[in-house]
Amino acid sequence: MNTFKLFLVPVLLLSLSGCADLPIPSPDYIIERPIGTSSVKIGMTKNKVKDLWGDPDQINEVEDKERWGGARVEWVYRARTELPVDAGYLSKTKKLYFDGDNLTNIVESKE
Repeated sequence: MNTFKLFLVPVLLLSLSGCADLPIPSPDYIIERPIGTSSVKIGMTKNKVKDLWGDPDQINEVEDKERWGGARVEWVYRARTELPVDAGYLSKTKKLYFDGDNLTNIVESKE
């Protein structure tokens, strides 16, 4: 039992010391890089876009499946004008168009 304790204590100390190296971001860092401002790019999958920007405010089917061979879908991310900073996609309404699972067009509007 003592051998187990001698082994367990150093393992616990090493594993816990690894967590101490995680930096805590400053408020200025967070304001300069708000969540959800990473750029989406043509060709990204729906899951990747959701990982970056979260769920869209609205989803519309804009084309028929027979014409395109799959659903053409529009995701709308509405502007959040109440924010005190320019937060990327949050400052202007964005419409993202997907053919199947891939992003094919991004339109910015001033709605």
